[in-house]
Amino acid sequence: MANNSSDEDEGVADLDAHLVGMQIAGDAMLVDNFDDLDEKQDVAIISPDGSVDDPEPELLADDYEAMKARVLPELPDQETESETVFTWKIEGWRSMTKKERGPTFQCGGYPWRVLFFPYGNNVEYASFYLEQGHEDKAPDDWYACVQFALVLWNPNDPSIYVQHSASHRFNADEGDWGFTRFVELRKVFASSWEDRGRPLVENNAVNVTAYLRILKDPTGVLWHSFINYDSKKETGMVGLKNQGATCYLNSLLQSLYFTNAFRKAIYQIPTEQEAERTNSAYALQRLFYLLQTNNIAVSTQELTESFGWETKHIFEQQDVQELSRVLMERMEERMKGTEAENALAKMFVGKMKTYISCINVEYESSRIEDFWDIQLNVSGNKNLDESFKDYIQVETMDGENKYFAEGYGLQDAKKGVIFESFPQVLHLQLKRFEYDINRDAMMKVNDRYEFPEVFDASPYLSADADKSEPYLYQLHGVLVHSGDFNAGHYYAFLKPTKDGHFYKFDDDRVTRATMKEALEENFGGDYANMTNGNTGVRNPYTRTLSTKRSMSAYMLVYIRQTRVDNILLEVTKEDIPQHVEQRLAAERAMIEQKRKEREEQHLYLHVCIITDDNFKAHQGFDLSLWDAEPGSAAAPRVYRILRTTTIGDFANTVAKDQGKEHDQVRLWVMVNRQNKTVRPDQPLMDPEMTVEEAHNRFGTRNIAFRLWVEVAENMEDGKAVWPDMQPQTNNNLPLLIFLKHFDAESQTLKGAGHLYIRKQSRVVDLVPLIQQLMNWPQGTQLGLYEEIKHSMIEPMKAKATLQQAEIQDGDIICFQKSLSEKEASTIAQSGGYSDAREFYDYLLNRVNVKFSPKVVAKDAEEEIFEVTLSRKMSYDQFSAKVGEHLKVDPTHVRFSTVNATTGKPKAIVKRNNNQPLAQILSPPYSAYGNNNQMPNALYYEVLDLSLSELETKKHLKVTWVSEGVTKEETFEILVAKNGVISDLLPSLQKKANLDDETIQNTRIYEAHGGKIYKELSEDYSVASVNEFVTLYAERIPEEEQTAEDGNRAIFAFHFDKEPNKPHGVPFKFLVKPGEVFKDTKERLSKRTGIKGKQFEKIKFAIVQRSAYSKPIYLNDDDILAEVANGSDDLLGLDHVNKTRSYWNRGDSIFIR
Repeated sequence: MANNSSDEDEGVADLDAHLVGMQIAGDAMLVDNFDDLDEKQDVAIISPDGSVDDPEPELLADDYEAMKARVLPELPDQETESETVFTWKIEGWRSMTKKERGPTFQCGGYPWRVLFFPYGNNVEYASFYLEQGHEDKAPDDWYACVQFALVLWNPNDPSIYVQHSASHRFNADEGDWGFTRFVELRKVFASSWEDRGRPLVENNAVNVTAYLRILKDPTGVLWHSFINYDSKKETGMVGLKNQGATCYLNSLLQSLYFTNAFRKAIYQIPTEQEAERTNSAYALQRLFYLLQTNNIAVSTQELTESFGWETKHIFEQQDVQELSRVLMERMEERMKGTEAENALAKMFVGKMKTYISCINVEYESSRIEDFWDIQLNVSGNKNLDESFKDYIQVETMDGENKYFAEGYGLQDAKKGVIFESFPQVLHLQLKRFEYDINRDAMMKVNDRYEFPEVFDASPYLSADADKSEPYLYQLHGVLVHSGDFNAGHYYAFLKPTKDGHFYKFDDDRVTRATMKEALEENFGGDYANMTNGNTGVRNPYTRTLSTKRSMSAYMLVYIRQTRVDNILLEVTKEDIPQHVEQRLAAERAMIEQKRKEREEQHLYLHVCIITDDNFKAHQGFDLSLWDAEPGSAAAPRVYRILRTTTIGDFANTVAKDQGKEHDQVRLWVMVNRQNKTVRPDQPLMDPEMTVEEAHNRFGTRNIAFRLWVEVAENMEDGKAVWPDMQPQTNNNLPLLIFLKHFDAESQTLKGAGHLYIRKQSRVVDLVPLIQQLMNWPQGTQLGLYEEIKHSMIEPMKAKATLQQAEIQDGDIICFQKSLSEKEASTIAQSGGYSDAREFYDYLLNRVNVKFSPKVVAKDAEEEIFEVTLSRKMSYDQFSAKVGEHLKVDPTHVRFSTVNATTGKPKAIVKRNNNQPLAQILSPPYSAYGNNNQMPNALYYEVLDLSLSELETKKHLKVTWVSEGVTKEETFEILVAKNGVISDLLPSLQKKANLDDETIQNTRIYEAHGGKIYKELSEDYSVASVNEFVTLYAERIPEEEQTAEDGNRAIFAFHFDKEPNKPHGVPFKFLVKPGEVFKDTKERLSKRTGIKGKQFEKIKFAIVQRSAYSKPIYLNDDDILAEVANGSDDLLGLDHVNKTRSYWNRGDSIFIR
């Protein structure tokens, strides 16, 4: 039995013919008489409701009400629209055709009928389906959600029956649904059905009863397959595409978008002058506009690119609360100084007061702070009210924990938090993810946690708060996480309008939702109605069974009822910045144009045209750079023309664009030579030839057709005179030569033009022609070179003929003025080239290198710039160029290579003049493969001393520890290699801004693996400091400076459950003889700077330095001096490592 459509092969027409030849498993006997078979019916295809072993009273198929109660059980949370029961009396089964339809009956105002395959729908079973009964095809928008059952029964004995049930959304495309394997054919006609003594089908007759229940579909998506689902058509809204793991971003963006006042504030940010893809405010404006106007789901790729996110960020799920705060901060920055300034604060910011109030005296210490959202505990709380009560609960400070009130001494006091005001839009972050100390991992809290549709926040306000306006909040959004900490999915339920419905925003799909789907189903907790021995429901993301719901709310959005109209105000087309709309319209037009071009591409051909003007503007090899930046003077012009255009018509078009007469130009085919140059080869002389024919004959496959435009200088009778068309002898034909001028003074190499000269002319005959072309006086000495290919520039022999020099049409000859030794020396001293061949070599090896500051100090103006260099330059040569640009001494500039993956500094470049720039930028491949280095970028830093001086220094990283051990600042310090530890103190004092008394009482100690190994004396040699250890510096605590005789010290460190998981800053601690550990802990709190609840969570233990030692935990009545008496004993502080990333990412979330 299977629930499916009838759209399969329709089986055979004759049952008797079909049954003859069937084989019984394990026997070669042929079945001739199906009625003689008497086999046990396979119960696997019978619904449990039809089992004869059921202890309930026997149910008869003609007791329609009782049968309906069994086969159509009420579905929870569904409302019935219409019901009906209809029976089709089937007679003459064996004589039926291969497909039969029963009489039409009505239910819910729609026609229905039973579709029957007497001989099976390509299976050995009778097939029954329920089918919509429209005469023609059902209307395209028609559908019905139907719960139905089909019961096949013997009219002579209603206790003999078989039934199957199903639910389906019928529509125009899926008009029938049912059971291909309803009942096995050979058992239908067996003489005894289920040992009842008579068959199911008797005398070729049987009844089939259809039970139908049409259900209401308030959301429009009950049992929807979502094939061809159109969110815009069904809901008027569109979703956001998931880039990989950006569902968390999508849910937050939809929530902010439908906070209409936020959307309007974003539109008010002036971005017209910074309408770039790197501007996150502009990208968010574009995204909101597309959500407002698009008919299909919108991509967030532009937005994430504007954030500066890379692929790795797209495939990492991030903390939504952190993302929300960072996004708000960036938008606040963009709004400063605009009409939208403070708009977000007015919407999202409330105020809370942290206080300590004395019980017995009139004294209170308090601080009022802004908050953008509130983090509420889920664990231990059943609902929103309990979480708020937990948040503002008062802690009594008495006994040993009394509060020191200025002027009153130690006093009993109350400590807590209370709210002074709540914002118009209240974001509540539910702490669904918590650290589980037993599992040593972050876990999701799936406990049931209820939140109301309307929430009264006034009980949590201070007595002095302004309550003139009610603090009643209406639920606007529920952001949901489904899954566990390691795998899951995010989506949102939002109520876009004040009095409208909730909708589910699940990435690119938007559907209407019920109130229960938005609220109760996201409370978490146990699944209801777990029956039939089910051990749980399978989580689609973790593939594990659980009795608790995996989907639960993690963020709630409430809007103050009295401010709903201000927050959900209408956002009109006039609110959208015009430049956003215009830019997107232009981009859409461009996309449509490109789409049309792609469709018509087979009709057109791209032709690249270069002229003498392009040649004269080009500096480099050949006549032009074919992939030059469009718009530059050297860039070829690209024409898109019909393939059927004739050469004559195309030449006329080009002439018109050049401002010439149509007979004044002709087109030369350019060919790829074997030496990898592209030169003119021959003119196209047949004006009637089509462009496609010319390309096929002379062009290069898969490359645009390249042509050079020649303009005639002489005209006779309105016609062009071409030099190569004049009468001449075959052995002295004119050659087309292109001339390039190398100007040593300006360090340029550009085209000068072209000329014709005969083959038998000598090379020296070019000199007067060049002098005339350049307007130079006669007698100007020139050097001539042939540009054979990029790496081959050969001097030409003055007395050789052009034929002897193997010059041909399209060749390039370079010329330069001859220079005196003094002129050449002057040019060389300025870093230039005096010989054309040297300059060609520079062009061959030139590379644009991007230099970025390695460290950007606050308020500094270090710039990012590009310098054109030669790959052959030595370290000193390219360093001189960079120093010249920065206007600093090049000996003080140090470089680092760039990691191609992260874009961060990779390794410092060592000064080695035997290593050219090419090897620095692209080191040879090692045996281990690619070096993963950017080939055109370096970091730079300007040092306080020269590189040669730096070589005499040792580089040390020293971490200054203050406020106990809770604050760390790391400084890089240079000390002479032959120096001692005391030599680094002056630099540390300057960088850490320490006073003289502090630096005099400073000590340095060496740590590795989170543990101190030794304290370094002032005369300790820095050369002995290993590069793999960490140096910590701190002011010696007062209690150590005044320590009494008999006191000793112990090294202490932090660890997380196991000693081999150290973290934090290790420290030295004074041990006092006879002191019980309860008192020692008070000194430890002061020594570490860790206080209150955070300190109370720490467990203390004695741990031996060896790697596999087990901690011995201490009690309050232990005496540390007696327990820790070994030389290898350390004091361990066991507490959670809060610096560890629980979101599986190395960096904090950011938006540039």
